Order: sequence, then C-alpha cells, then structure tokens
Amino acid sequence: MLAAGPAMSPLPEAELVRSSVQLYRYLLRCCRRLPPGPIQQHYRHAIRQSFKVHADEDDPVRIQQIIKRAIEDADWVMNKYKDQK
Repeated sequence: MLAAGPAMSPLPEAELVRSSVQLYRYLLRCCRRLPPGPIQQHYRHAIRQSFKVHADEDDPVRIQQIIKRAIEDADWVMNKYKDQK
C-alpha cells in the first residue's frame, strides 16, 4: 500500500509502539476517535478478535510485522472516518 505524500499515523504515539500491549492500547485510543456507536463497537470487537487470533505468536519478527500492519490499517480507518465525527 503506497500513500501519497509522507506517511502519517493516526496518533503521534504510533512510532512508540513496540509491544503487543502497547499496540492494543494504541488501537483502542484510535477507536475512541471514531464516530460513536456501531462504528466504534465494530472496530473494538475487531481489535479484540485480532488479538485473540495472534495471542500465541512468538516470533519477534512476525510480531513486528503485525504491529506495523495494524498501525497502517488504523491509519486507513482513521482517514476513512475523519470527517464523520
């Protein structure tokens, strides 16, 4: 996925995310910035489910790939809903 212009994360703390717990908290903070109601509920549920699916992941390289992709996906979702709140 290529972005036009410089890559910008939905929240400035994105570059500080190094662990799965930090990622979880970061994604929930992003979720709070979405329009309230069903949209927030949907993405919170998706975040929880994704963490359950990857709970047994122990390869550090794979974990970093998952973190990077999750932040990119959060950026996409935040941009999708940025004018709807």
